[in-house]
Amino acid sequence: MSRELLQVEDLALSIGDTCITRRLDLRIEEGSCWGILGPNGAGKTTLLHTLAGLHPADAGHIRYEGKKLSAYSPKALAKVRGVLFQTEPGGFPGTLFETVLAGRHPHLGNLGWESPADLQLAARMIELTGLKGLENRNTQTLSGGERQRMEIATLLTQQPRMALLDEPSNHLDPGQQIIMLQLLRKHFSTTGRALLMVLHDCNLAMRFCDHLLLLKGDGRYLAGPTQKLATTGNLSWLYQHPVSLQQVDGNTCLYFQ
Repeated sequence: MSRELLQVEDLALSIGDTCITRRLDLRIEEGSCWGILGPNGAGKTTLLHTLAGLHPADAGHIRYEGKKLSAYSPKALAKVRGVLFQTEPGGFPGTLFETVLAGRHPHLGNLGWESPADLQLAARMIELTGLKGLENRNTQTLSGGERQRMEIATLLTQQPRMALLDEPSNHLDPGQQIIMLQLLRKHFSTTGRALLMVLHDCNLAMRFCDHLLLLKGDGRYLAGPTQKLATTGNLSWLYQHPVSLQQVDGNTCLYFQ
């Protein structure tokens, strides 16, 4: 039986005059990949930040592995959940390797020094994200796509059990979008890990996510397996525009009419 990594109960959340959810119930099990879809302004990023413990909810409960979010220390929480932001701040001056290695900080002992295993893990994630050879580059000189892959490499080096990603395909060309989402899906769709990500591209969500959370932006939502939720009726309702679905090379593709 799969273990639940994230439990959300009766979550009420609003921002300004927008009701994001009234009573959201969500259970994310290990090995699953969830995608959050919704129109602009529906509160997808705000919800993700709330689940990460970075924004207060109006009511309800959030638990990681059965333990209340509020009961975790920052260091302990960083071992359980990792966050990839849609827009990263400028960050501290340093090299790409130093930045990726910073993902190991939650796991360091009292002396605070990285072990050879930490260095090897960071190097491996840099290689997997296609950044090998850029280790000594100053982060301020990286392109948008290189920075995005660096942030993904940092998250993978952090090794959280639950990853919360806000638009992980940002700044990436179409080929890199597929490569990075394949990498993330492969890493987190294993025992003891899970993935929840906000996406604007429905086709990417249907290709890589086995579950969907559809946020309407007025408190209403739908949550469940992608095969059941990714219908023309549900997606037309979500985006207030008629859509059609077609099978292309074994993948379901959405077209706006």
